[in-house]
Amino acid sequence: MKKLIAAFAALFIFATVHAQNELPNTQIKDVNSGRKMPFNQAIEKGKVTVISFWATWCVPCKKEIKNITLKMADWKKQADFNYVTVSIDESRAEGLVRSYAKSQGWTFPFLIDPNSDLKRSMNFQNVPFTIIVDKTGKVVFQHSGYEEGGEEEVFAKVKEYASK
Repeated sequence: MKKLIAAFAALFIFATVHAQNELPNTQIKDVNSGRKMPFNQAIEKGKVTVISFWATWCVPCKKEIKNITLKMADWKKQADFNYVTVSIDESRAEGLVRSYAKSQGWTFPFLIDPNSDLKRSMNFQNVPFTIIVDKTGKVVFQHSGYEEGGEEEVFAKVKEYASK
């Protein structure tokens, strides 16, 4: 009986850990087009993708995105990857998200999780929250918080996964 319980517990733990590596199909919205889509379909398969979760009220989030944006051109010469941001602001702040992104000259996709459904399904509490998705669509790295220069650790991981 103990072996049976241990086997079920091991299977449950494996399934839970495995499921957390998959991107959820939670609905998100593209702020530019207004189109809703499942999050797992918003990420291009076959390409490493960095995803920054942020909010308009989060100063460290804005700093991280700005620093990544400033280095993006140089990084793109070294590794083939995509960059996407997901705002966790409420739906009524969508206009603010759009105007902020445009004022910053963002040329990458910026999405919004207006009801925090994606945040809940990915099980994180605070922003900034950054993940890297590998070419197969699996989450291979995640990091919470931001300190100046922390984007370099993220890019080191991007290069590692882009070369695989």
